[in-house]
Amino acid sequence: MAATDWDKIDAMTDADIARQIASNPDAAPDMAPEIDVRAVRRATGMTQAEFAAAYHFSVRTVQEWERGAKRPSGPARTLLRAIKVDPEGLKRALAAA
Repeated sequence: MAATDWDKIDAMTDADIARQIASNPDAAPDMAPEIDVRAVRRATGMTQAEFAAAYHFSVRTVQEWERGAKRPSGPARTLLRAIKVDPEGLKRALAAA
């Protein structure tokens, strides 16, 4: 049996873990870590409408995520993680696109 490389495991980012979950057909979709959309938005200091406009979401989608009626998935989850890390940089990148 191979030894566990704990340094590699400790070095994994949320994106690495999410990729592994997404690539595993046996992983249940709800195993992906939750994203607190309201906390991400509030950290930017924006209203729901401002957040939606800045990051190209619909206001209704942001509202549904925040009240738990829907969960962000796929590219939206990736975008929300990027917003959490560098909201201004991502806003500039999207504005320039």
